[in-house]
Formats: sequence, C-alpha cells, structure tokens
Amino acid sequence: MNKVTFQSEGLNLVGDLYLPANFDANQTYPAIIVSGSWTTVKEQMAGLYAEKLAQQGFITLAFDFRNFGESEGEPRFYESPSAKIVDIQNAVSYLADHPQVDNERIGAFGVCAGSGYTLEAASQDDRIKAVSVTAAWLHDAEAVKMFYGGEDGVNEKINAAQQAKRNYAQNGVVEYIPSISTTDETAAMYGNYDYYLNPERGAISEWSADKFAVASWEDWLTFDPTQSAKDVNVPTLMIHSDGAVLPTYAKQYFDKLGTDNKKLHWVETDLDSPFHQFSFYDQDEEVTLSVELTTDWFQENL
Repeated sequence: MNKVTFQSEGLNLVGDLYLPANFDANQTYPAIIVSGSWTTVKEQMAGLYAEKLAQQGFITLAFDFRNFGESEGEPRFYESPSAKIVDIQNAVSYLADHPQVDNERIGAFGVCAGSGYTLEAASQDDRIKAVSVTAAWLHDAEAVKMFYGGEDGVNEKINAAQQAKRNYAQNGVVEYIPSISTTDETAAMYGNYDYYLNPERGAISEWSADKFAVASWEDWLTFDPTQSAKDVNVPTLMIHSDGAVLPTYAKQYFDKLGTDNKKLHWVETDLDSPFHQFSFYDQDEEVTLSVELTTDWFQENL
C-alpha cells in the first residue's frame, strides 16, 4: 500500500493505493475506487475492502474525502454529498492518469452512503465502467423522515444547518454535534451501534466520534440518490439484505437502473433492519461474500 495525494477542486486529497500481489510495474491493471459510509475515513470500511479487492488482482484506492481525515477542506467534518461525488470523479481522474492503471477498466465500489455517492458519480461519469455496492443507503425525502424525527425533525435539522452555515460565513465558527452517541439524542447517529462505538471495529483514532458539522444536515437530508438510477448505464451489482438499511429502496433502485446488465444479490439474515447493515462494514462473512461477488462482477465487466 502506498500513500498518495491528488487534487479535487484545488484541495489535496490523501489516499491509500493498494497494489495486487506480485505487482509488476511493467503491466497495467484494472482499478477500483472504494468509498465508505458517511463521516468515515479511509482506515475504516473503505480501506478494508480496498485491501481485500487488491488481493484479487486490482489496483484499489481508498481515500479521505475533503473535510475528513488527512485530506484538506473546510469546515472539518462537513458531510457534503455533492462534494463527495466530485471527489470520486477526481479520484477517477487520478487513476486514469496512473501509469499502471488500464484507464478503460476503472470500476467503483461503495458501502452504505458511499454507495449512493458512487452510483451518482457513475451516472455522471462514463469513465466508470462498472459498479458494485453493498448495503447501499439510498434515501429520498420520505425515507429521511423515518430516521430523523419525521417531517418536523427533518425541518428542524435543516433549519439548524442553515443557521450554522450563516454563522460559519459570518464568523468562521463551526458548530458541531457528536457523530455517534448512546446518550445525546442530537448526535448524527443516536443509538447503540457497535461498529462506531467499538475500538476493535470502527471507533478508531483516525475517525472522529465527537464531531459532525451541523451544517451537514441540509446537504445530507436534501440529497436524493434514488433519482440517479435511470442514468446508471454501466454494469451494476447490488448486495443487500432485509436486515440492512432501507431494503425496499434498494430493490426499487435496482428495478429502475438504466442498464440491463445488473444483478441483485439478497443475503439471508436473522438480524432486523438496520443492524445487519453494520455487518457489511467489517464482519468476515459479509465482507468475504461481498468481495467474492464484487471480484467476479468486475472480472466479468471491466
């Protein structure tokens, strides 16, 4: 694995580039951009999948989106779907110019919210030749009400974000809430979600459990990745389960995909939604399955 940097709208983004076993600098390889869930850094699920997919013969890139981790961008810990989509497209540009990458064989893989960003990027950028997503978080205006306190709760968060943006513009002060909490109901993720609370899983030092920019709420809650399905015209694999987040939305998205070269793999589970979601982040059974299916998909379609 090599540390790399590339530009996205004038910002330096930092990534980890994973190389296949027996890498030969005289050859070119298919490449995959790997994106993790919202608020996350490259050392979490993105890096895990990138490492495992590189072992299957791909050059893979997991990187910190702007505002997060080692990458530049202000305000810090500001979740902007539109910016992340652009960052993915600029990651494509980086890989396309890499001397050991076959720029006609670049794919993209996403987990959770990273799936929505990946699919949106693929709908806009024909340099992405194939897509695989696992446990995709694909919401619309109605779905966010189920997670964020109904219409009143959503509006309250959007209003708070707009005020936070005004405050930042006027005085440079960034308002934060916790990313995860079991006691603070204002946290971005409120609940006993072990992945983000357990240092043996996602609660690593590179990630911030205590900082989520309030300004993010407007961008996140008004982002609607479900609209991109009809414009995704490349081979697309979706891996999901009834225990993952928004399973009905995943099926609806799959049905609306603009490509006929598509596959939906449904995983059996006894876990209730959304608790199986987190198994796709780092648990051996779900990760191994996702890597195997994704490897086969990209080998067939890149």
